[in-house]
Amino acid sequence: MVYYFDASALVKYYASEPGTPWIIEVCDTSEENIIATARITKAEAAAAFARKSRREELVVEDYNRVMDKISDDFLRKYVLVEATPEVIDLAVALTRRHKLRGYDAVQLASGMTINTILTQAQRSPVVFVAADTDLLTAARAESLLVENPSEHSA
Repeated sequence: MVYYFDASALVKYYASEPGTPWIIEVCDTSEENIIATARITKAEAAAAFARKSRREELVVEDYNRVMDKISDDFLRKYVLVEATPEVIDLAVALTRRHKLRGYDAVQLASGMTINTILTQAQRSPVVFVAADTDLLTAARAESLLVENPSEHSA
């Protein structure tokens, strides 16, 4: 199965939040799932953890460890979608159709791009994973399968 994680989903892999156990299960290598995300997700995740550090929700050592892990995982673990002109043009069009912030539109355009590649190859469609209601609403409207990890809280 191919899952597309936006930043709100990916952060849950590195920080204990509602939905983290489900995210960890999806990312478990024994499941042989593929995790795709936009390259910009790295910047969004970095900003989220920097904010946690500034708020002293993370000690410096934990912040550095998480950032090292994210950098390593972006090199080895995730299938990355680049912000190509086509992805950006699709993101612009999505902002006209849906209530989306800029990066959220790029996330949705990236997920839709992966979905198009999969369906053209006659593979199962992508599952778009986010913890953002507006983004999930837009993804559903664009006919993507969606999951909200926060709904999988124990």
